Amino acid sequence: MRRSGRTTAGPTRRWIREQGLTLAFVALLVAGLVGQALTGVAVYDAQAREAQLPAMTLAQYVTSSQFAVDVAENWQSEYLQFLLFILLTVWLVQKGSPESKPLDRVGRESDEAQLVGPHARADSPRWAGVRGWRLRLYSRSPGLTMGAVFVLSWTAQLVAGRSAYNADQLQQLEAPLTWGEYLVAPDFWNRTFQNWQSEFLAVASMVAFSIYLRERGSPESKPVGQPHTSTGVEG
Repeated sequence: MRRSGRTTAGPTRRWIREQGLTLAFVALLVAGLVGQALTGVAVYDAQAREAQLPAMTLAQYVTSSQFAVDVAENWQSEYLQFLLFILLTVWLVQKGSPESKPLDRVGRESDEAQLVGPHARADSPRWAGVRGWRLRLYSRSPGLTMGAVFVLSWTAQLVAGRSAYNADQLQQLEAPLTWGEYLVAPDFWNRTFQNWQSEFLAVASMVAFSIYLRERGSPESKPVGQPHTSTGVEG
């Protein structure tokens, strides 16, 4: 029995170690959502007491449009950031940044460089060695995936945001907005641009700071002794 236990524990520990980065960020995501829910319902209930309105339970709050719009507007901006970064780094470079490709590799690159078609190796993904729509789809799959999640989360923000906004309108005895009216309303675009500008700032800072600053052992940084002018080199 002990021998069996050691056999089971070994692969489990190895799997956790190999998936550590994803598992850590998933745990942080869950912690962030819990923290947002707890503080959000506290803020809502405080405002409700001042307005002499009924408070919400935690379960009611996490299923409300108020919580949904706050989550969706953050998610859509994050996926827009990834989408633009994936697409723009195909064609644009930044001298000295490890977040950029080497200066002489602008564009989609050759089949040989990308190991596709007849240049695919035995251990390459299966669709890398085929031609036609499967190769075109697979070779653009990150951008398509990020773009799809961005559109879905942006749509969720629109739906939940309109619901939350109209709830406030009705409480103030004002007329609710239609889908078209809310789509061009300042409330919707104020929420949207607040998140977009912060994501653009974060990416620009990462690209620029990584030219001159180093984080030893991180693949997002150049090796500590690498010259500032080195481009596309990761530690």
